[in-house]
Amino acid sequence: MTTKNEAAIDVSPPALIGVTGIEPPRPETVLRLSRALTLLFSVTCALAVANVYFAQPLLDSIAQSLNVDPGLIGGVVTATQIGYAIGLFFIVPLGDLVNRKTLILTQMLLSAIALSVVGYAEHWSVLLGAMTLVGLMAVVVQVVVAYAAALATPSQRGQAVGTVTSGVVLGILMARFTSGVIADVAGWRAVYFVSAGLMLVMAAVLYKAIPVTGLPRIKSSYTALILSVFNLFRTERTLLVRGVFALLIFAAFSVLWTSMVLPLSAPPLSLSHTQIGLFGLAGIAGALAASRAGRWADRGLERRVTGISLALLALSWLPTAFAETSLLALIIGVVILDFAVQAVHVTNQSLIFAARPDAQSRLVGAYMCFYSIGSALGAAAATLVYARWGWHAVCLLGASISVAAWLFWLWSRTAIAPRS
Repeated sequence: MTTKNEAAIDVSPPALIGVTGIEPPRPETVLRLSRALTLLFSVTCALAVANVYFAQPLLDSIAQSLNVDPGLIGGVVTATQIGYAIGLFFIVPLGDLVNRKTLILTQMLLSAIALSVVGYAEHWSVLLGAMTLVGLMAVVVQVVVAYAAALATPSQRGQAVGTVTSGVVLGILMARFTSGVIADVAGWRAVYFVSAGLMLVMAAVLYKAIPVTGLPRIKSSYTALILSVFNLFRTERTLLVRGVFALLIFAAFSVLWTSMVLPLSAPPLSLSHTQIGLFGLAGIAGALAASRAGRWADRGLERRVTGISLALLALSWLPTAFAETSLLALIIGVVILDFAVQAVHVTNQSLIFAARPDAQSRLVGAYMCFYSIGSALGAAAATLVYARWGWHAVCLLGASISVAAWLFWLWSRTAIAPRS
């Protein structure tokens, strides 16, 4: 369905019926999402997404342990991201087809196995294969987000998505710091063994806590399901508009977090990896504050929240530009940037989930493709710009991307009928 109102809820059968073999969802009872289950989903997402980012501060230790050329060790991160990207497209949409509880538990158990293989790996090829599987199973995060949105009532959907997404952000920000601490105490392999144990514990908890519900599910073949994802890019204007926002904001986010270590580790600051990792704590404040964005979305303030947040995103680069001379200024910039990015991200998801309640898993998988592209482009551009022109040029790059996102918001106000 194509709509001019981003917040419109389409309760009609999917447009693909008769085209790809997808039949309407079966109407069944949906339970109200409790506060306790929302928090449990948030913790699950934090622990699961951390598996994607654990390796970043451990690359030197892994290279020495496996006698891998330092120039090749970055393949660990690449393999994990490739697995995650594949999972977004080929696993997350399954949430619209199969029982979500079963899908989540299966991914958690397979994650524990993959993490254990990483911990025991003695050969480079085994490590890369296991890390790819770790990334593939980490997309359980997006399955959980879609599940929370499906369990929530329309009046609480934004708040639920905001709370669960805050868990995702906390997991990303804390992963690098906690993996470094564990590795300093017990070695890099212990990081993955501990995480494998946590996955098993969480699987047991979720098995007891997740309600046995008959959430609406479509009747379709797997092939038709994947083909319908392509069709969503063509038919759902909300997905495209909010996807562009996601691409731009996460490009800006990646510009900061990819390049920030470079000026902080260089003279005159010369901070250690542990000290640099503590800046993730500054980002936590912004992430927690962004959880309120879901409540604002529930009140119909999506456009206003988006515009204000994008303006703050652009302004955040002003204090960030002084990172080489003032750590306080950098902290202020990090808090503002993280708040702005997560506020827009939560609002984006609230809107796309409302647009097509029958296709929430497929929508989140498609939406996160924009996130992946933006993050990859931002990271590549940031390191290149810093190497050639320095930190101020990086900040100019981030500000330019942020301003472009705000200008796109201005355009969308006239292209799409406003709700707030």
